[in-house]
Amino acid sequence: MAFQVSPGVNISEIDLTTVVPAVTTTQGAIAGVFRWGPVDERILVTSENELANRFGKPASYYTEAGNTSSAIWNNYETFFSAANFLAYSDALYVVRVAENANTAGGSVFDAKYQGVLGNSLQVAYCDSSSFAATTVSDSISIVAFSNQAEIGSNTVNYGVGDYIVVDNQNLKVTAIAVDGANTTVTFENKYIAASNLSAASYAYQWGYNTLFDSAPESGKVHVVVIDEDGAISGVAGTILEKFTNVSKTISARNEDGSTNYLFDVLDQNSSFIAITEANVSSVTGNGYDSLSGGLDGEDEDTVATGTLAVGYDLFKSAEDVDISLVILGRPNTALTNYVLSNVVEYRRDCVAFASPFLANVGSVSVTAQNIVDAFSTINSSSYIVFDSGYKYQYDKYSDVYRWIPLNGDIAGLCAYTDDVRDPWFSPAGYNRGLIKNAIKLLLNPNKTQRDLLYKNRINPVITQPGQGTLLFGDKTGLSLPSAFDRINVRRLFIVLEKVIANAAKGALFEFNDEFTRAQFVNLVEPFLRDVQGRRGIFDFRVICDETNNTAEVIDRNEFVGDIYIKPARSINFIQLNFVAVRSGVEFSEIVGAA
Repeated sequence: MAFQVSPGVNISEIDLTTVVPAVTTTQGAIAGVFRWGPVDERILVTSENELANRFGKPASYYTEAGNTSSAIWNNYETFFSAANFLAYSDALYVVRVAENANTAGGSVFDAKYQGVLGNSLQVAYCDSSSFAATTVSDSISIVAFSNQAEIGSNTVNYGVGDYIVVDNQNLKVTAIAVDGANTTVTFENKYIAASNLSAASYAYQWGYNTLFDSAPESGKVHVVVIDEDGAISGVAGTILEKFTNVSKTISARNEDGSTNYLFDVLDQNSSFIAITEANVSSVTGNGYDSLSGGLDGEDEDTVATGTLAVGYDLFKSAEDVDISLVILGRPNTALTNYVLSNVVEYRRDCVAFASPFLANVGSVSVTAQNIVDAFSTINSSSYIVFDSGYKYQYDKYSDVYRWIPLNGDIAGLCAYTDDVRDPWFSPAGYNRGLIKNAIKLLLNPNKTQRDLLYKNRINPVITQPGQGTLLFGDKTGLSLPSAFDRINVRRLFIVLEKVIANAAKGALFEFNDEFTRAQFVNLVEPFLRDVQGRRGIFDFRVICDETNNTAEVIDRNEFVGDIYIKPARSINFIQLNFVAVRSGVEFSEIVGAA
């Protein structure tokens, strides 16, 4: 206790109830090319639907505005690698990279993110002065069941997107043509009536008037975001977002204290549009701002490895983000070596998953030797897992079948194993190794091919009649014979190291004495006994005493704990011996004699 100068009672607490905290083991990570979303920013995604909504659906073979007339752009291998992982887990950090991409813009508003999808956006806005219907004294005539009207004046107060209101019908204006003293107006929908209309007046109003209960307050605006071309939602004219009574005053606040300033509201709440502060004052009257000029840039076939590497660099710091499974997505040998050396081996608390880079996937015959050659230049490491190729799966977004690399699935099996058992169980085999959504494999290796793959650090994925498609190996990419050449052992030690390192932080800045050392041992041993009881290790020993915390160690302000582990091993080879014996022989006479 603290020294006291005068008599009194001093009360202090010493907490000896600390325990070893749990750590997460199933957070995945991927960086790659996507059609939408923030660039070079980590976003946690929990489902395939959320992935598609935040980063766009997978794309291939479409004309890109501003490029050649038959531009080809695709990212389906990247997208489905991420989506396939999410079929087994519900936590994936996604980083979108974009090279030579561009943002769509309008006269007032801009798309929030780079990409062609922004060209499909239209922003409609209206202030308090332009919300209500305005009556015009002018002749108008419309032929029954026609989509055109003749207005007897060349004065145009309405615009494309507004509604002409006549005979209790709202007719949306799509084109305006002034011809001399008259004007021809084209509507999106027809005027439905039993006879022609000829009137001396008509009214017009903002096209999205009916979405709101009342006009915006003074100094505020209503904003609607529309998928004008249907590229985002699949249906042209779909309302994507609406913002009610948003202020153009920078200091505006809602009743709960949150900002109501137009710039901030769109920045914080819109998934599609943004506005510069300089343009806020331009949102007056009503208008329809169609965006254009957006480009997707390089696709997954042409994006530079350096651009992808920058995306994966966002996962480099263990202090910034907690991940365990790094998905390489579309195979790239240079990127695989980069991520291995600069992310997973730098952190040493996660494992990368890679598929072989195979040119012209699906159009040529692939052999086991091709796959061995594809991985031959990848460094030896227990922090990476190789698989044997691609699976054929259905793309519901384009109604086609595609070849997709398996690394997202293999990482997903590890996440699934964590969920149903523990990280130190093997993700392979008939109990936990079943691959989802596989129609067929690019290579379904036989026993001879599996032997070649396995001795070269590659885990075969096979399809067996009546069993399905499954992971049939649990090796890491380590070349040397070691306990760490198995996935379950590498992941066991990652868990032990993360957990015990977190627990050891409590000893920082304490005295290196018998009390602190005993407290550390009393923290670690119960945890290891629990892991042992859950079949993760066969035996262990923790040494933290004066034998390894010598006077020299203490004088260097160091603290040493030695933890010896006998890891559990997964069964890779089964030998069954059937012995035939004579009828008169007792089994007790021969068992153990052979």
